[in-house]
Amino acid sequence: MPGTPAPDARPVVVDPLVCGRPVTSADRVRLPDVRGGDLADVGAAPRLMALSALRELRRHADGVPPGQELFDEAATLFEEAELDGETPEEYAARVSYATGLTAAAVAQSVRDLVDELRELSRTTAAELPATGFAADPAAGPGTGSGSGSAIGFATRWVPRGRVFAAVMASNHPTPHVTWAQALFHGYSVAVKPGSRDPFTALRLTRALLAAGLPPRKLAFLPASHRTGEFLLREADRGIVYGGDSAVRRWQGDETVAVRGPGRTKALLDRDADEAITAHLALSASYDGGTRCTNLSAVLTTRPVAEVADALARRLATLPSVPVTTATATLLVADRERAARIRAQVDELRAAPGVTDHSARHDPAAGETVVELADGSHLLRPLVLSVEGVHHPAVGTELPFPFVVVAPWTPADGVAPLRESLVLNLLTDDEELVDAAVREPSVRKITRGAVLPWTAVPGIPHDDNYTQFLLEPKGVVATV
Repeated sequence: MPGTPAPDARPVVVDPLVCGRPVTSADRVRLPDVRGGDLADVGAAPRLMALSALRELRRHADGVPPGQELFDEAATLFEEAELDGETPEEYAARVSYATGLTAAAVAQSVRDLVDELRELSRTTAAELPATGFAADPAAGPGTGSGSGSAIGFATRWVPRGRVFAAVMASNHPTPHVTWAQALFHGYSVAVKPGSRDPFTALRLTRALLAAGLPPRKLAFLPASHRTGEFLLREADRGIVYGGDSAVRRWQGDETVAVRGPGRTKALLDRDADEAITAHLALSASYDGGTRCTNLSAVLTTRPVAEVADALARRLATLPSVPVTTATATLLVADRERAARIRAQVDELRAAPGVTDHSARHDPAAGETVVELADGSHLLRPLVLSVEGVHHPAVGTELPFPFVVVAPWTPADGVAPLRESLVLNLLTDDEELVDAAVREPSVRKITRGAVLPWTAVPGIPHDDNYTQFLLEPKGVVATV
């Protein structure tokens, strides 16, 4: 890969960028390279720096949207330009070696991110009701506008505040469009990147500033989790990505959009032929299984062992190669993170009522963590089956292709399908489909061989994000 940093190269220095100004932090954090050593030396913004940045953002916040043209230009720069000495190839390599995402996954995420930046206007139009200025010629005395005057009226959608905070994760670059969308609607934004990927937020910040974004609308603040919580408390609106603890901390706070574990499930109520097995395997393994929308549980009316074996055989064909290899599809991790994941997997395998199907079919003899020649540790797919739909393994999320297959009968109803970001229904039972759609904890339904992350402008993925950012305001005037 052109521009690929060597594992023994001097770590790149990353510091906060506050309102267009680089600020050196004395609090330094090492960012490990998946191959060994350190990839970056990151300056973490202490709380006092975060407070100062928020005050500056708020002091100059005007709520004025920058316009789609600026985001079109920023998208082009993010994808193609050298920004502050970083080429697109260097950026992609750093993300791969920091997060373990394959080169192909990073390249696709860049394409997805720039496409979403270019479609912000279209996304907004699709997620808001059609409004416009209209006149009522029948208005007369008593309308408050003067005898015989016509009244014009409109609904304007405006930001619900001035300052927005984004606390991001490191599993995938594409979600960074969420804080860019806040900028698009007129917010001033403080973004805390994920601990393993400060590169995407920094590059997008540089691209937006180079495209003409007023510097005092944006602050890039690598920081601790505690400082991230401070940013969310102090901002008018915010978004947080994280695990169950983040969900518990912020769920119910109407000013914070929470993006937690996806727990995407499939309900399989038909024979698992080759096409369905391929669909389920891709749903689980795409982007190395790191997306919140990757499949993690299959509930089925068919023989559980047969479904699990078929899925394990299919996933076992994925190659064990370094992330920069063209054929790579699986995530890698550094030694410490791989050890933590291995311990989680060993605990799951040892639990009562669990059968490991990957151990039967994987050429790596069922080893979940495989050390590669470049020093990275590859995470191979794991398929388990359990004896009951309420087994605690159902709903477990791991950051690689991991699927639990469990039995389901119509008598179980919707209860086992709850708490799903996406529910893939492979059934002809229309009553079940209707019940699943009505279930509040199921956020999105797909039917048939539709991949869980398939998006259509205007169709909610996890609630209506545009209406979370904006509120309607009436404008009434004489015409």
